Amino acid sequence: MLVLLTGGITSCQQAPLPDYARSPEIVQKRAELQKKLLEFLPAHQQNAARQEATWLADTAYCGAAAIARYNDPLFVNWLNNRVVNTRSHIRQRGLCWHYQHDMFRELRRRPLRFFRIGCCARDIGTGSEHHVVYLTGRREKWPRVILLDAWWSNGRLKVDDTCDPAEWKDDGNAARRLGSIYPEGHRLPLEHWAMVRRGSRYNDYVYSHSEEAQESDQWHHMQEQMKQGMERRKGKVIDY
Repeated sequence: MLVLLTGGITSCQQAPLPDYARSPEIVQKRAELQKKLLEFLPAHQQNAARQEATWLADTAYCGAAAIARYNDPLFVNWLNNRVVNTRSHIRQRGLCWHYQHDMFRELRRRPLRFFRIGCCARDIGTGSEHHVVYLTGRREKWPRVILLDAWWSNGRLKVDDTCDPAEWKDDGNAARRLGSIYPEGHRLPLEHWAMVRRGSRYNDYVYSHSEEAQESDQWHHMQEQMKQGMERRKGKVIDY
């Protein structure tokens, strides 16, 4: 009962405020993630990789919070899933794999020398799948990774450096597809979506760069959101 109650409380949160990732508590967590990333590397590489690890840690926490603010989640993440998966489109986005795609997008804004980004999922084929991104050393192999979940607490990044391969499965196909949309060093704005819903069915999604995507209402909505975001930020692709 305590576990269920705790899970319910942690998932019942609105998106973080803009200064969330700069609070002393989160600054400390960013430093802890940087340290965990450097532990993937041999000692002789760690000094050279420190700046890259710092950027990844900072982007993970700041990006997760910004993604949630843009997606404007409801108070409970599982309820948010329900209103996304409706014909009336009460919410355009907010599923766990939306957050996975968005986190991948943010972490690909810089070419990496020492680390790499991947995708993974658990409970595949059960109807209750959960999707996140992971970080690891450039030469490390699955499952020695750090899981980054921006969805679970609505933008308050959940970091897990224990990956049970019986529970989680590496999703190389998702990483390759997203990598083609978001090459390292890309300049696509915060409002860009890797996939858009083509029709009214909850699971009818296509990649946003496809011709059929351009006929969908969500694609046009995304274009307008990107335009407004760039105007608001005076030409900057992100504001965190």
